[in-house]
Amino acid sequence: MTVQPKGTATTLIVLLPGAYIAAADFAANGFQDLAAASRPSLELFAADFDLASIANADALAVLRNQILVPARQRGIGRIWLAGISLGGLLALCHCADTPGEIDGLCLLSPYPGSRLTARAIADAGGLAGWRPSAEQMRDPEFRVWHWLRQPPADLPVFIGYGRADRFADGMARLADCFPAADRQVVDGGHDWAVWRRSWHNFLASPVFTA
Repeated sequence: MTVQPKGTATTLIVLLPGAYIAAADFAANGFQDLAAASRPSLELFAADFDLASIANADALAVLRNQILVPARQRGIGRIWLAGISLGGLLALCHCADTPGEIDGLCLLSPYPGSRLTARAIADAGGLAGWRPSAEQMRDPEFRVWHWLRQPPADLPVFIGYGRADRFADGMARLADCFPAADRQVVDGGHDWAVWRRSWHNFLASPVFTA
């Protein structure tokens, strides 16, 4: 799904799906309409990645080589990644593996990684004391948390999630890594009602409109 605004777009938001979410689901849940109503100069592109491509990292290569690089080549000045759940982790994976290529992050209920990852970091005394092994650094989840130890201070970040989300504690730890992020916690769980509200809040957020 692509939203082509009138005139020449200068900002692109790439929508990254979570598990079992199709590209068409973004439009069906009002993401296109909300963006068109509040920011008509935006261009949206919803990536159609399945769970397997995200899990085996194929999606990262497609995201960079078939979406982000061509967007820069055609003159897009600002590119944001907006990911839901596992799509939020995918956005962070891109930042960890190829830093400096995007201009902002919109993380909607971002999946913080597995319990095994969280436990390994906790057992090391927390993120500040954790020193990843070479084996851990071959795992994209560990690379994300290694990057989160010192993310770019000037990277605009919006994080929205539901209070009742089963991953809320991990999302809070993730959000704490971005001191200047706009963190908005709303009522609800891990579902489209929360994601629609968070998307609406993001479009009006100072971190995005600045």
